[in-house]
Amino acid sequence: MKVLVLSLLLGLVCDAQEADDQKTLSQLSGKWRTVYIASTRPEKIAEDGPFRAHVRYLVFDGEQGTVDFYFYVKLNGEWVAKHVTGQKTENNTYVVEYEGENKFEVIYASDTVLVVSVVNKDKNKKCGEIQLAGIFVKVNDIEEKALEIFKELLKLKGIEEKYIVNFFKGGDCPPCA
Repeated sequence: MKVLVLSLLLGLVCDAQEADDQKTLSQLSGKWRTVYIASTRPEKIAEDGPFRAHVRYLVFDGEQGTVDFYFYVKLNGEWVAKHVTGQKTENNTYVVEYEGENKFEVIYASDTVLVVSVVNKDKNKKCGEIQLAGIFVKVNDIEEKALEIFKELLKLKGIEEKYIVNFFKGGDCPPCA
């Protein structure tokens, strides 16, 4: 079954990469906003969880092979601004130190949507590998293709849909950057 899901996901990704709107990552630097995040460990994306990250800005530097993340998380009920840098290891994949080692990969990119995959090796080594997936947007709309890819990514990673946090629903939000 996983082979079938992987084949479908790879087909969608290949189609997406061939699309005219597929950009190099350095062209996508700018303001972004988290709209969905999901995890195999729901406590990591719960209120005050370290991966309930409200992304505000991403800087992809093709020459340096880095990505800079500017985001907010809530710690003890207070919004805290965070900045971490990742180093490119292969196409669209970066290693980032935050709450352990993370493999961050852009699965799909367009002018207005990023679908991302993260594998976290928990810094406390209590949880082993944690699978995460997310969608970042520049506008208040998500392409249907991006949603399909996100849903297939969840299946591939073994993340149940009930463990998706929907940031569209509003509520308590950090300040805009």
